[in-house]
Amino acid sequence: MAEALAEGGTKGAATSGGAGPSPGVFEHLGAVAEAVLYEGYLLYPYRRSSAKNRVRWQFGVLFPRDWVEADGPVTPGVSGSADSWYQQTECLLRVWQPDSARVRVRVRYLQMQRKQVEEAGRPVASLHGDDGTVHLTFDEALPRECEIEAPLDELLRGARTVAVSAAAGEDVEPLPDDAGRVVRSREEIRAETTVTAERLSEGLCRIRVRTTNTAPAPPPRTPRDEALRRALIATHTLIGGDGVEFVSLIDPPADVEALVRACRNEFTFPVLGGEAGDTAPVLLSAPIILPDHPRVAPESPGDLHDAAEIDEILTLRTMLLTDEEKREARATDPRAAAILDRVDTMPQEIFERLHGAVRSLTPAPPTAPPTWVPPTPSADPVRPPAPPAGPVPTWVTPTASADPARPPAAPAGPVPTWATPAPSPDPARPPATPAASPDPAPPWATPVASAGRPAWWQEGADDGLSPVTDTVLVDGVALGGGSRVRLRPRGRGADAQDMFLAGRTAEVAAVFHDVDGSVHLAVTLDDDPAAELNNWYGRFHYFRPDELEPLEPAGSPDEPSAPAPAAAPARHTTDSETPAAEAE
Repeated sequence: MAEALAEGGTKGAATSGGAGPSPGVFEHLGAVAEAVLYEGYLLYPYRRSSAKNRVRWQFGVLFPRDWVEADGPVTPGVSGSADSWYQQTECLLRVWQPDSARVRVRVRYLQMQRKQVEEAGRPVASLHGDDGTVHLTFDEALPRECEIEAPLDELLRGARTVAVSAAAGEDVEPLPDDAGRVVRSREEIRAETTVTAERLSEGLCRIRVRTTNTAPAPPPRTPRDEALRRALIATHTLIGGDGVEFVSLIDPPADVEALVRACRNEFTFPVLGGEAGDTAPVLLSAPIILPDHPRVAPESPGDLHDAAEIDEILTLRTMLLTDEEKREARATDPRAAAILDRVDTMPQEIFERLHGAVRSLTPAPPTAPPTWVPPTPSADPVRPPAPPAGPVPTWVTPTASADPARPPAAPAGPVPTWATPAPSPDPARPPATPAASPDPAPPWATPVASAGRPAWWQEGADDGLSPVTDTVLVDGVALGGGSRVRLRPRGRGADAQDMFLAGRTAEVAAVFHDVDGSVHLAVTLDDDPAAELNNWYGRFHYFRPDELEPLEPAGSPDEPSAPAPAAAPARHTTDSETPAAEAE
């Protein structure tokens, strides 16, 4: 029998026998899950009077069905920025211990809590105490979660449905000197989660987790702020277990790609947790699009409730709030007060860590400096010796020797650069062809410094580069500003957002050379209604050359864009597909 444990210790079913789940299976994603739970909870400048804090709760909101569908059925999607009454996760599970495999599900959400300030028994928007303390009426939220655990064999025999509700309640806080009181009230949340399993083949199952709001709906024209009192907010799901592993739905292994395409994820986006790889012991299904194996940067000292912003910038801006603004922020919400306390007392060494960190570079192995080797004398005094095969070390601007029998001295100090030998002066004898590597990489894929060009941090490094007029060869076609292409994001390692653009046509705006020597092309989508505005702002999508298919000979300006599966009309049905389907 499945076990359900809600906050406060309420059990929905009896505990089953057998080995329990691995301790800490969800802790791999604890910080990320907490960030998802409070994403957008309160935004800078953290004041109630700020316009952006008057429209809240944008992710993973599950309302009562009759209220949210008063004007028609909801349209499923793979992320939870649209209001819904349910959320569904489907994922693939590899089973390594069939006899003892167990599945563990944790559903988390916020329950809205109305904080109402009262003076002399009547509600007021704000209240100033005799000691100068300000109290503001504002909506807060409390975290709720429910955990379900069951043997996989039981789930294969039948679905398990468990209540994930939260009780109504009211807390009263008297203010000092009988100035008034703060009343915090909550309405009941009624919801349930159903977990099912389906065996697809030996050692492979599909798990479905579906959470629905079952509360009675408020009247159809009830304002959203009022309907939120019966809604699950920032709903997301953690799935783990014993003797099982989850398959990536973003970069699935080749043998399960078709099965991944058949998964239906609605109002949520499942990603792997734990260490990098095609499989993981835990999965996070969140209403926000994330990559596989997400994590919070270790330099971040605390949540600012805006993961799309840079910690350093938000911290600096918060530091510069006026005293009056900080007083209002502290009175708005305890989480805002905690952010101010952290920023105002942040040690210098912690603040300096926010400036950034380099994680993608690996140290180059030490190598001995190249030494000059005199060429082997040619048997033909008229014909000079052939240059050696492959690149040879040459010194920058070597000084010619007056003695032809004595090699020129290498200048002291400069670092040698690698260059291809100059052509032979004898037109009848071409220079030797450099030895090719077994699997040569295209020039734009391997970070290399151009011979004679200063390093990127030195003056003159950008001389001769022009993003608007530069080109790069792709399949023998020179792509540059104005070229038309079809987007083909690579399967593994592609950005999750780019995968939704697979198959769309676009126009190249510029060619950019990165500091690591790689190349990216900035493009605008042909069917983007904001393309002209994005060009004016300089906002583009960026792709590597190997992710672009030239439309050559140049396609007609009227050639329609082939939409990605994510944008196709078939997406807006009763089911939605996983990212892997949209990446194809």
